[in-house]
Amino acid sequence: MSLRSNRVGEQMKKELGEIIGRKIKDPRIGFVTVTDVQVTGDLQQAKVFISVLGDDEQKDNTLKGLAKAKGFIRSEIGQRIRLRKTPEIIFEFDESMAYGNRINAILHQIQGDNKSEEREQED
Repeated sequence: MSLRSNRVGEQMKKELGEIIGRKIKDPRIGFVTVTDVQVTGDLQQAKVFISVLGDDEQKDNTLKGLAKAKGFIRSEIGQRIRLRKTPEIIFEFDESMAYGNRINAILHQIQGDNKSEEREQED
């Protein structure tokens, strides 16, 4: 990824957080955090990674609401960031948090198993 696409991605991340948090009034959209934006080198597409507070139904509803508001979001981005062409926006869930939590749970489980084995050996 080029330096320019990184800068555009960071700027979009900042603006998207504000647009989604303040400008969109869709009741389907829950508490959304924009975790990352990856812009292609030609600045044609922006993959927006989000995390949503809530259950699977809440996440699905949020994704549907964001998809419905995509045109509005894109025009807002176009007004805020000076680019010849505003990138096409693709929303995806950021699975890294869930993946990290799962690894953390496994590590705690392993630690717990090791401690119980140590106690058995002491007895």
